[in-house]
Amino acid sequence: MRELAAQIARVAGQAAQHAMLRWRSDFARWEKAPGNPVCAVDLEVDALLRERLQRLVPDAGWLSEETVDNADRLSADRIWVVDPIDGTRDYLRGRPGWAVSIALVERGQPIIGVLDAPARGEVWTALAGVGAWRNGKPLRAAERADLPGARVPADQLPKVDRDLVMVPKPNSIALRIAMVAAGEADLVATLRWGHEWDIAAAVLLAREAGAAVTDALGQTLAFNTPSGEAYGVLATTQGIHAAAVARLADRVELGRG
Repeated sequence: MRELAAQIARVAGQAAQHAMLRWRSDFARWEKAPGNPVCAVDLEVDALLRERLQRLVPDAGWLSEETVDNADRLSADRIWVVDPIDGTRDYLRGRPGWAVSIALVERGQPIIGVLDAPARGEVWTALAGVGAWRNGKPLRAAERADLPGARVPADQLPKVDRDLVMVPKPNSIALRIAMVAAGEADLVATLRWGHEWDIAAAVLLAREAGAAVTDALGQTLAFNTPSGEAYGVLATTQGIHAAAVARLADRVELGRG
């Protein structure tokens, strides 16, 4: 598994370098839906990843933001869950908060995760039951036990959360979760339906670094589901997770209702 993880990281690096060469250049861009940007480089990276990853594990299924979904993946024991460029808005704006995200999922849970963020000079890797690393250095989540004062990657906070502390926020949700893994943030939460490809690799990073990671309801996340979605994600230090679930409960119910 270590050798496979190293091979996946090499493929991620190749994809990231392709994206980096095209970054801040002229390429086609459009919206798949209002507020959902995509660009030609997303599609180029997706094609590169699919070809090279499927060589590594030919029997694995495929779930990617930029590929039409196919229900055949549901019968696969292992599946690639990929976001070619997580944080497309930052990519399009010439900001560094984007990453190539790759997870290999086995029977519903990620077993290998890689984020390659070339504009930040960061390569994040995780191997289930073994650990998580950034640029080869082991990751460890913070040990914060009090919700007030918790660090949150955010541009602004609602009034009810003004007891939290904002830290810089990359557009990539995967990189925000990785900040919890690295002890650079204490809490990341989304309170809406989201896609598995946005979080699969980062969830493994956070778990292996000792963080608590669930959906917005505090329930265990599962991957390769029929919808390919989960209701939010909540990544925190172990000591504040229960308090975060309790604080968000009313907002979760409103969002789902």
